[in-house]
Amino acid sequence: MPNVFSIPWWKKTTVYQIYPRSFYDSTGNGIGDLQGIISKLDYIKELGIETLWFSPYYDSPQRDFGYDIRNFRDIAPEYGSLADAEQLIKEIHDRGMKIVMDMVLNHTSEEHSWFKESRSNKDNPKRDWYIWRDGKKPNGKAPPTNWYSQIGGSGWQYDSTTDQWYWAAFLPFQPDLNYRNPAVQTEMLDTMRFWLDKGVDGFRLDILGSLFEDSEFRDNPFCFKLLPSESDPGMLFQSAEMTINHPDTLEFTKKLRELTDEYRPARFLVGEVLGSYETIRKFCGESGIEGIHSVFQFQTLEAKFGYDGFGSLLHQSEKWFPDPFIPTWAFSNHDCTRRISILGNNLDKAKLVAAFQFTVRGVPYTYYGEEIGMQQVKISINEAKDGLALFYKKFPNFILKIMQKMFHGAIYRDGCRTPMQWSGLGSGSESGSGNNYAGFSPSPVDPWLPVDSEYPRINVDEQKKDPDSILNCYRRFLAIRRQYPALHAGKMDVFDPKTLPSKILGYKRTALVNGVEQKLYVFLNFNKGVVQFPSLFENPKLIASTTILSQPIGGSQITLQPLEVIVVSREKQK
Repeated sequence: MPNVFSIPWWKKTTVYQIYPRSFYDSTGNGIGDLQGIISKLDYIKELGIETLWFSPYYDSPQRDFGYDIRNFRDIAPEYGSLADAEQLIKEIHDRGMKIVMDMVLNHTSEEHSWFKESRSNKDNPKRDWYIWRDGKKPNGKAPPTNWYSQIGGSGWQYDSTTDQWYWAAFLPFQPDLNYRNPAVQTEMLDTMRFWLDKGVDGFRLDILGSLFEDSEFRDNPFCFKLLPSESDPGMLFQSAEMTINHPDTLEFTKKLRELTDEYRPARFLVGEVLGSYETIRKFCGESGIEGIHSVFQFQTLEAKFGYDGFGSLLHQSEKWFPDPFIPTWAFSNHDCTRRISILGNNLDKAKLVAAFQFTVRGVPYTYYGEEIGMQQVKISINEAKDGLALFYKKFPNFILKIMQKMFHGAIYRDGCRTPMQWSGLGSGSESGSGNNYAGFSPSPVDPWLPVDSEYPRINVDEQKKDPDSILNCYRRFLAIRRQYPALHAGKMDVFDPKTLPSKILGYKRTALVNGVEQKLYVFLNFNKGVVQFPSLFENPKLIASTTILSQPIGGSQITLQPLEVIVVSREKQK
């Protein structure tokens, strides 16, 4: 068992994702910005978070709200300036925290100067920086291959300027870079180096699995699959074999790892990759030191709440990501329905999920607002601003309904990106303005997306006052995670189900701290009722619980309230 102090920081950290446009507006224009984030760093520090991941704030026309990048080395003016970004890095480090930036390697905006040059004529030096092909059929009026984009429909976009098609793995205005061109690889690695030199501690790599496509431009084969899933990106009866998770993409991850290995202190990479456990593990290399450091396990987004679902997550996670690999635990992000809404807005279930994230082996990711139970906001497709909504408007209604059912209503993403709810300020009765802004701005203003109508109840200020709120539950579990190395750096052993009552999930976390073995025990009650059982050892001592309203330990008995999670240790006898 390795000493906990020898384990790199990125394996022990906790991560908080910020969507910059929606975190805090310092100027009063209804759009979040970098100075607004800086003003709220103490809140994040007090919450107990150690690393911040930011969705893109690079210069962008904002058709995909930052994921369509016009300049990788500058900042969108509505968010601030390059000087503001440098101040943000410094302020985060001054508080002893780390910063992870989103890096969109796969594509640019069609407004990027590279693409403007590339599309201008076939002889331009930047032509081969993107993927251009002649079309099929008479006069080339059909796409070059049958490849679908990740959002449905052909990913090939016809451009009349040169009478050719360009490939876009996501939205049509986001042309893919051509990674078979060495100049593109060099430029993008240098772009990452630009930010690493400014002190960034790592990158979240957007749609990493899409960097390389089949070099022979062969059609994707048929498969019996209508809609994609996190474990299998194939859809519309077509596999993604030629377009996603290509072997050449896996090979390129070695260059990404070599880049970060140049830097001290250590930097890290986490990749957004779609696929089975077996597939995504390959991105980390054979031994965990050749490829990127970690990948998101999006099976968490598909798992059903309950003993069986979470037990399976633990089993598969430990099977495919044993030490020295590290699992990741994210139940919400900027692309999917907020987790608490999937859980029926049940706070006890949301607390259980958080306690699970913070006590299992791996790196937990918290999406802004999760810690206060922010809900999915219903925004009609006609009022939505997301580029996906504009794309899907042309789909027949029956197709949209099927997709909404499959993806919990989130086929476009506005509803999970609404402004952070800081306070109850902003109701007509309080401000006199009729604006609903939840303390998101310094003055009454209509923010870029509507605030959840529940904000007078669901906000930071209100929950700080309630010791049993979900916010204070997060604080308790983040505090003990930092306090006990067994939770942030220890090995994990899952208890045999036969040793515990039905639907009680239990595991032990163990770490070596200065030569002394530290042990903690975690029990999760997935039952709808109270469960009592004898402790597995004498003198159990309560460390933390998801509720402050019960007394789960008495003598050698453990009592769990419905959906309660507790962490206990073995108290030494005097």
